[in-house]
Amino acid sequence: MATLKHSRQRDLIKEFLMSRKDHPTADAVYMNVRQQDPNISLGTVYRNLTLLAEIGEIQRLRVGDGVDHFDADTSPHYHFVCSECGCVMDLKMDSIEGITEIAGANFDGYIAGHITYFYGVCGDCARVKASQNA
Repeated sequence: MATLKHSRQRDLIKEFLMSRKDHPTADAVYMNVRQQDPNISLGTVYRNLTLLAEIGEIQRLRVGDGVDHFDADTSPHYHFVCSECGCVMDLKMDSIEGITEIAGANFDGYIAGHITYFYGVCGDCARVKASQNA
């Protein structure tokens, strides 16, 4: 495999993602990285996000809202998606890696892994709803 040529724009994208915990979309990455590099194009952001995800330097999250979200934390962890505001956040919890073995117990193939998203209402939205109902 050819060595990946260094890219200042790729570095800006990765640095931005590493500074965030909210799992932004490509458009949000573009709008923010543009503040540091006004000449960067949306296409460049999309290409670099795709490349970074393909080489395992970031995660691409597809949570069912029709757009990809991106996460610089590539360690195994789980995500929560708010059904009210659409935010995507890390969910701090013990590993449920054992679910792969449970799923494979009555399956004649090989399960290599799993992706799990938890859905519900985030704390901010729950507080807003509670105050509206009070």
